[in-house]
Amino acid sequence: MNPMRCFTVETPSPATPASVFAVLADGDGWAAWAGPLVSRSHSARPGPPYPGGVGAVRVLGRRPLATREEIVEHVPDRRLAWTVRGGGLPVRDYRVAVDLAATSTGGTAAVWTATFRPAVPGTCRLTEASLRRVLAGFARRLATATSAVQPPADLRSGRTT
Repeated sequence: MNPMRCFTVETPSPATPASVFAVLADGDGWAAWAGPLVSRSHSARPGPPYPGGVGAVRVLGRRPLATREEIVEHVPDRRLAWTVRGGGLPVRDYRVAVDLAATSTGGTAAVWTATFRPAVPGTCRLTEASLRRVLAGFARRLATATSAVQPPADLRSGRTT
């Protein structure tokens, strides 16, 4: 069996962790920001008590490359993790966790961590490079999408009017 691989992608956002989490956890909304690989997105099953909570299933993309992902961790404003339960990816045991932390400037540090096993022997490096590129693109696009929802400067600085 191929060894488990792991990598991380880090991207800052000027938005608050709550704003970033709201966009990330909205399975129906990924098509609006995630880029060309996710031309469609929808929730196939809600996860109680939140629509995107643990147990929720979302489908991202179009066949034959669409992925069916199940939410396995949902910590509002802090962490969202999912596993791929089906789709066109050449991997096994694929899991992504996105950890969000507030920065001193009022923004968010987002760390995307992926673990997987290549489905095809001998493709570890190629598979990792491809997945890293895809996740880095998602991370950049999420930061761009959420930069428009950052709070007004008065709220970021703690001042009230």
